[in-house]
Amino acid sequence: MKAVIQRVKKASVLYDNNKEEIGRGLVILLGVGKNDTEKNISRLAEKILNLRIFADDKNKFNFSVTDIKGDILVVSQFTLYGDCQKGKRPDFTDAAAPEKANILYEKFVSEIKESGLKVKTGKFAANMTVEIHNDGPVTILIDTEQ
Repeated sequence: MKAVIQRVKKASVLYDNNKEEIGRGLVILLGVGKNDTEKNISRLAEKILNLRIFADDKNKFNFSVTDIKGDILVVSQFTLYGDCQKGKRPDFTDAAAPEKANILYEKFVSEIKESGLKVKTGKFAANMTVEIHNDGPVTILIDTEQ
């Protein structure tokens, strides 16, 4: 699994005339690869929930989204598996098939929701408009295969 984690002041996702919004917290853009399994989910969720990327009063990264009781917006993003090494069009063969990706995406969201934090999501495989007010900016990349 690949995740782009952005520390945000606020964020929203719009799809099918629905709008989901969060305040201060994290946006997680989540891609599921063809080799991913359920074992990747708990490790990734735990890492993100405890990732210390929120500053203390000395501007040092000492707090996690769990510590600050922040909000989380999770958006599926198969394009994280786009390979642009050849040609002019990304190759998405490393992304999981939609059926598998949706199952693992939903299980990841469930795991994040167990934190008790406010969690919102986009709609899997929908055309979405995501508005992100990146705070810092702080953007972290996590790949469970690395």
